[in-house]
Amino acid sequence: MGFLDDAVNKAKDAVSDHPDQVSDALDKASDFADDKTGGKFGDQIDAGVDKAKDALGIDE
Repeated sequence: MGFLDDAVNKAKDAVSDHPDQVSDALDKASDFADDKTGGKFGDQIDAGVDKAKDALGIDE
């Protein structure tokens, strides 16, 4: 098992145990990134967060 496989499995375990906290953390990270880029890449950041939530099985 490679490094990325292990990281993905750990992320999925964290999501299954604490889905609301993981969702909040992704939202805070996207807000931080959006703030640091001056809102220039807001749509791309939001799309990335949505894809991450989908991949981790987080319902919004």
